[in-house]
Order: sequence, then structure tokens, then C-alpha cells
Amino acid sequence: MAMMLSGVYDALLEAGASETKARAAAEQVASHNSRLLRLEVMSALTLTLVVAIFVMVINLSVSPG
Repeated sequence: MAMMLSGVYDALLEAGASETKARAAAEQVASHNSRLLRLEVMSALTLTLVVAIFVMVINLSVSPG
């Protein structure tokens, strides 16, 4: 069974959606949330690498020699 956001599912049912459509929509929202989280993690890692490279370049440019 796919991951589903129960709050979205319950709200859709209360709004009049059928169980099948509410379940499918809640599963899609959960899938998009998961993808967004992965994108945020990758973005944070990329930023960390860029900062590390920047620090190394600055360190090389100010080191004696």
C-alpha cells in the first residue's frame, strides 16, 4: 500500500470526494511531498559543497607561498 496523508484523505472525503478518488489524491500529495523533501536535501548538500569549495579557494589564495 502506498503512503498516504490521512489529513488530506479525510478532508477530501468530508468535501464529498469518493473514497477511491480521495485515496488516490492523498497518495499523490504524499508522493510529491517525498520528492520535495529529496530536492531540499540535495539542495542543502549542493550548497554545502559550494561553500566548502569556496573556502578552499579562498584559503589557497591567501596562503603564503
